[in-house]
Amino acid sequence: MTQTCTAFSGTNLIASGPLAEVALTVKSADAPQVLVFDDRTGAVIDLDLRGSNEEIAARYAPAPEDAAPRKRGRPKLGVVAREVTLLPRHWDWLQGQPGGASATLRRLVETARQQDSGATAARAARDAAYRFMSAIGGDLPGFEDAARALFAGDMDGFARQIADWPADIAAHAQRLAVGPGATEKDAQ
Repeated sequence: MTQTCTAFSGTNLIASGPLAEVALTVKSADAPQVLVFDDRTGAVIDLDLRGSNEEIAARYAPAPEDAAPRKRGRPKLGVVAREVTLLPRHWDWLQGQPGGASATLRRLVETARQQDSGATAARAARDAAYRFMSAIGGDLPGFEDAARALFAGDMDGFARQIADWPADIAAHAQRLAVGPGATEKDAQ
C-alpha cells in the first residue's frame, strides 16, 4: 500500500499524494517552514531530502510486496505469524475450541470487526485530524473548541470552529476527520 501524505508551507498546502512525489515537490519548492503529514495518522513525517531526485524517489518509493521475506504461516493466504500473550486459562480455553487456537482467534477477531460498525475507523480519523491540527494549528482561534467538537463527533460544530482558519488547513483537517476514502462532499 502506498503511503500518502500532505505538505504545507506555513498555512499553504504545497503537495499531496504518494510520499515519493511529495518529497520531490518539497525539495524543488524550496519553501520555508515545511511540514509533511501522514494522511493516515496525521503525524508529522521527517523527510531526508539529501541527494539527487533519483535517490530521493528511490528512498521513498513504496516497497514491492513481493520483496517481503517469506515467513512462517500461509503466505499465499496472507497469514502472518506473530506472538500473542495470554493467560494460562485463556490458552486452556482456546485449545478446547474446534480448529485450535489460531482458528478460534481468527473467528473472534472477525466477529469483533463485524460488530465494530466503523468505530475503530472513526476513532483513527479523529485522532489523525487532532494530530494534524495540534501540529499546524494549535494556536489558531477556536482550536480548543474545534478539538472538543471533533472528539464529541459534532462535525457541524467542528466545521463552524475551523471556518475562519486558513482554507488549506481547514480543508485538510476536515478531510482527515472524516477518514480515508471520504469524498470532498463528506469533508464539507
